[in-house]
Amino acid sequence: MSTVQTNAALQQLRTQVISAGVSSVTPVHVESARGAIVRDVEGKEYIDFGGGIGVMNIGHCHPKVVAAIKAQAEKFHHTCFMVNPYEVAIKLAEKLCRATPGDFPKKAIFVNSGAECVENAVKIARYYTKRPAVIVFENAYHGRTLLAMTMTSKVKPYKFGFGPFAPEVYRMPFGDVVGPEKLKDFFLQHVNPEAVACVVAEPVQGEGGFIAPPPGYFQELVKICRENGILFVADEIQSGMGRTGTMFAIEHWGVEPDLITVAKSMGAGMPIASVVGRKEIMDSVHPYGLGGTYGGNPVASAAALAVLEIFEEEDMLGKARALGQKLGARFEAFRKKYPVVGEVRGLGAMLGLALVKGAGREPAAEEAKKLAAFCLERGLIILVCGTYSNVVRVLAPFVITDEQLEKGLSILEAGLQAISA
Repeated sequence: MSTVQTNAALQQLRTQVISAGVSSVTPVHVESARGAIVRDVEGKEYIDFGGGIGVMNIGHCHPKVVAAIKAQAEKFHHTCFMVNPYEVAIKLAEKLCRATPGDFPKKAIFVNSGAECVENAVKIARYYTKRPAVIVFENAYHGRTLLAMTMTSKVKPYKFGFGPFAPEVYRMPFGDVVGPEKLKDFFLQHVNPEAVACVVAEPVQGEGGFIAPPPGYFQELVKICRENGILFVADEIQSGMGRTGTMFAIEHWGVEPDLITVAKSMGAGMPIASVVGRKEIMDSVHPYGLGGTYGGNPVASAAALAVLEIFEEEDMLGKARALGQKLGARFEAFRKKYPVVGEVRGLGAMLGLALVKGAGREPAAEEAKKLAAFCLERGLIILVCGTYSNVVRVLAPFVITDEQLEKGLSILEAGLQAISA
């Protein structure tokens, strides 16, 4: 098979062999990546402010992760943990149980993706409580499989045409100051609390627009859950692994979830995800009730184990906090300078610019799209999210250099100037 070496040629081949249902944000076809830099097949370099949608917190091709993958690949690729278990997955579980919030005995399971661990968290909660209902939030994103898609808020593109959806999923507003108090009204009007297995929430909403609730929100929410025998599940798939400056975002509220979902940057690009939770909850399920052929794959587990070691050895949380401070200061300057920036959203290094237009400050989706195109043309990858597709989000690797960060922010500011003209 001949090697195709241009973006245009690969794009043409792609249209012939990849389903039209799978879209890509850019036409840039990657040849290699290191740290915070992506290089395409034509040799052009891009500063990566997207991080593979929050997967590359420690950067592309970290040497320790590459070495761990190579070493494990030379030993064995797969046995299925449910047939022949192995040390690397057990050590990873041990480290995850220590790293996740909660000073109580915990256990973990491994699956392959964020959506899969969300579904398993709900399965476990339902099994433990013997209750069917799940409460989620407006603007939530939990994945694309049937139950996770049902739990996701935005209809198009994630849910449109894919119904009917899973039953017993109830949705309420997120993040307003009296939000948790509204849960009591929700119990009167929508679902009896005695039927609710769990409340599932992203501590900082990702695809929904980088929305963080106010201080005290989760403490009150979890208090109401505890009073009603409802499990609290923190979906940390995008907000976890240091993105907000703590290992997991829920730590900002001092809350200890009953179950927590971890994926994306845990594997630094390798497909691995986990549900970690209280021992008595995780152990309540009968043998073989949980699992999957590839769950805890040894090569992916080796990569994830290396990631956790890198966090310990290279002060990744310190790097994340420093990045968050730099981004926060610059974004506030953008907000004051450019009327198109209506709000700076998020927490730590998980920040976004909500773009608005007109006297009514309506969501500016078209302007966000133009800004992303402007940046890409000049060598910066940014992503757009939000219910109204008007939030420009930054998920840059923590290892980005000051020079790379400054260049990227300069391109972003030039784009803001251009769409404001």
